[in-house]
Amino acid sequence: MRVFVDGREIELLPRAQLVDALGKAGANPAAGTIVGVVKGRGEKSSQTNSYWLNTTKGKLRIELLENDLQKIWHENIDKIPGSTVRWASADGIAFGPFASTLSFGRDANEYSRWEVVLGAAGFDAENTQIIFVRRRHTSAYGTPKDGGVLGHVVGGKNTLDRLQTGDEIQGIEPIVEWQDITSKQATEDLTLPLEDGMEIFTAVSAELIEDAPIGAEFFLALTRDVTFKVDSVTSSYISSDLLLKEPIVFEHREPRLEGVVTVRTSGRGLGRVFIYKQDRTSNPGHSVVARVTAGMDMIKLAGPGQLVTIRVKPERIMLMGSSLKDALLQMQALGIEAEVDGYEGEDAVVVKQEPRATMDILKHKKVLLSSMPSSRLVAVQLYYDQAPKTLDYFRHVTGLKERPVGPLPVYFVYENTLLFKPEIQAVGYKELLPENKPAGSVPAGSIAVSNQVSKKIGLVGVKLVEDKRYGPSGEKFEATNIIGRVLEPEKLKDVSEGETIYIKEVR
Repeated sequence: MRVFVDGREIELLPRAQLVDALGKAGANPAAGTIVGVVKGRGEKSSQTNSYWLNTTKGKLRIELLENDLQKIWHENIDKIPGSTVRWASADGIAFGPFASTLSFGRDANEYSRWEVVLGAAGFDAENTQIIFVRRRHTSAYGTPKDGGVLGHVVGGKNTLDRLQTGDEIQGIEPIVEWQDITSKQATEDLTLPLEDGMEIFTAVSAELIEDAPIGAEFFLALTRDVTFKVDSVTSSYISSDLLLKEPIVFEHREPRLEGVVTVRTSGRGLGRVFIYKQDRTSNPGHSVVARVTAGMDMIKLAGPGQLVTIRVKPERIMLMGSSLKDALLQMQALGIEAEVDGYEGEDAVVVKQEPRATMDILKHKKVLLSSMPSSRLVAVQLYYDQAPKTLDYFRHVTGLKERPVGPLPVYFVYENTLLFKPEIQAVGYKELLPENKPAGSVPAGSIAVSNQVSKKIGLVGVKLVEDKRYGPSGEKFEATNIIGRVLEPEKLKDVSEGETIYIKEVR
């Protein structure tokens, strides 16, 4: 029996299972990830209700609604090219005119941004216009009773804002979608029986873009477990919310073609990472950070909640948490000059690196490492199931969302209690409702964050001894959210105020 694993042809015995194919091919998908299985291939074309409108300022993509106005559109689509701007305002912009059989009224209707409306200028169907709504407003455009909404702008939204008097619709292109009629599935069942000719996909490969070093590092942080967690799926993309709401700068703009990876850098969805399955125009809120080079079948097979194995090139240079000796050897092997700032003893560990971004280190062939004794790097275990919202705050303010090591400045020390004041202030926009409050007693080594019941909300504390009255942050139990425990409490017995320790999460 002949099958293909990630494009490589292999021979198997009859009645072989998926596990046999993976073993013979040497494929090693990450734990808990899906494997894509395709049986036979075929495609058919389907004309959708999506169109590109080519204007003098760029392209607009619209999608029509399933309503009676589609008939007006299809009857007059050949008349629309050549239409010019009849009027433009902050509310919207209208192109036309052309004659149609549009029924209309004189009532005002409320419209929302990005809607596409058919209206009769001067209440005359001979002067039908296409109106693109730029902001929410109410107006009378000579539309049918239901408001005349034909569809929505779904691509090239930045083009809409640039259009003005004198611009023109130069052409209209229907978008032909190719529908895959292949028999396919995503599975974690390695006992799946195989058939001759099956194609098996185990991983996605991606390459970072040099023009977006910070965004590329963000993507490397998201995929540091060699996985991409799929949180949402549409016909155009899959996306991951693993770093949702984490701030990230815009660096590189280009069309979002199939296989392009972007990070949302502003507005709702900040920090969301997208991998595109279909071409879309560029967007000022999406910074392009990488491109998929192999495994698009996996992207198209993945569903919400599933994990996809993803391997990113170049591999991340993340030295924080490593021994200084190992870090220097790694940089020597890559031909990168490494300078050390700090303790250089036998037990030295790396707690900072500059530049932080892999692409910058590779570009300049130089890195500065900050190191300290391993006694100041403390291992912790975090309770994700018990305090998810508080951990979102804690991992944000310590940087553990993106890096394996994070700083905790010592704020106050008293009676076997240590208080830490995070470097990043996030109390104003991170929710700290009561969560996982202690009951009975607090075990020694517990870590907690004071919740909004406390006057010192957001303070982090560690308790070195068991306590039946107060939590690790010195608060009563109702103001205490337990988030984890210190695995090496002995390292904290001699810390002093003003010092900064570093924590490393052990999963």
